[in-house]
Amino acid sequence: MAVKVPTLEQVAGSGQVWPRMAEKYGASNLVPPWKSSLDGMCDALDHEGVILPLLTRRNDEDRLVHEVYPMLPYPENQLVALTHSLVARHVIDEEALAERMRQVRARLEES
Repeated sequence: MAVKVPTLEQVAGSGQVWPRMAEKYGASNLVPPWKSSLDGMCDALDHEGVILPLLTRRNDEDRLVHEVYPMLPYPENQLVALTHSLVARHVIDEEALAERMRQVRARLEES
């Protein structure tokens, strides 16, 4: 899976990890608010599928965590690797992802 995802590379290189973001926005929860959604998505994808074969997807994500996103801590690395694999498989459109991220950032900055 030699697909580059500039949107995710930018995020990975910007230091946007939960402890830093929690401090910036005054959140006291030690677990990122998106972690339960990530777990649910992974559970749903773990059911063997034709489009996203479980072991292939997991192996791809493990490789991405170690080779492309080693600078990210857990669970950020899991989130970014899963997203990368879904973009590479055309399940998620990178432009739509970038737009959604801009919308979320704008909401956070309004607060």
